[in-house]
Amino acid sequence: MSDVLVEESRGEIVENVHRGRICGVNDKGEVVYLVGDIEQPTFFRSSAKPLQALPAVARGVQEQFGLTDAELALMAASHRGESFHIEALESLSRKIGLVEDNLVCLPTYPLSPEERDSLFKDDNPKRRIYHNCSGKHFGIMALCKMLGVGTDDYWEKEHPAQQEILQTVSVLADYPIEHIQLGVDGCGVPVFALPLKNIATAYMKLACPDLIEDASLRAAVQRLTEAMNAEPQMIGGSNQICSTLLRDSNIVAKGGAMGVYCFGLKEERLGFALKVSDGSQDEWPLIVATILQQIGYRKQETIDSMLQLAVQKVMNDNNRIVGENKAVFRLQQV
Repeated sequence: MSDVLVEESRGEIVENVHRGRICGVNDKGEVVYLVGDIEQPTFFRSSAKPLQALPAVARGVQEQFGLTDAELALMAASHRGESFHIEALESLSRKIGLVEDNLVCLPTYPLSPEERDSLFKDDNPKRRIYHNCSGKHFGIMALCKMLGVGTDDYWEKEHPAQQEILQTVSVLADYPIEHIQLGVDGCGVPVFALPLKNIATAYMKLACPDLIEDASLRAAVQRLTEAMNAEPQMIGGSNQICSTLLRDSNIVAKGGAMGVYCFGLKEERLGFALKVSDGSQDEWPLIVATILQQIGYRKQETIDSMLQLAVQKVMNDNNRIVGENKAVFRLQQV
């Protein structure tokens, strides 16, 4: 079951609604905020990227290959293929000793419209490294090297690297590994389905690594989230929600396809996960801003940055305001 999160109006008429679910978890693993059914299995999608990077970080990938914070952050990124992303990705692949042909994801153009148009203009070809998940894939193959196993089938769910990632997801989400349902993500690697409350739990632990018993995993969370906050532009790109939120050092955040967004608050010791049921991402900034407003988040500048990204006014082709998008949910306190 999902509730209406956002209404889109044209004139005085509600023309469209976006339903969804939201869960907030505290550092005791208790659900403290909710909207809709938080038990429904939900694919983590790219919100899982920080978790997928952690096994390599825990094994010392940054030290072994001499990675910068920007290169490390790319392992958890959904980059837009901007020039600074590609430069860092090429450096990352060289340091690990890989080439982009090792990537299972097929050649594509960048998600950034400006970069894509520039490539079109100069008649440049697609590249595998332009894929928004390429940093994650290089990170998984780096893990393969550290495990001493082959990379030819690194994307298969039975591969040792994928099994280590699956175990990490289970630990951070406080969810039995045998109950995690697997699918295949858009980029070709396994993707994990868990109840929304357990996805929120994982982000609570990313924000509160002191709760993680395993010392190497705890240190890996600290190291990776520090890199994400230090190099926020690597996680998304210019004017993207993840990069904007991560400029707030109190927040660790990452979105995924099909409407999934997650963030953790360090000082408040909370983790949030949300799912827009129709898979839309346009509503994320407005929903996140509304969550932060309703819990009384102290950094108004972060809320304002989300509202600046949010599409609050409906414009027609003549650049006239003809309607509005409005968050209509109310977090239920438990």
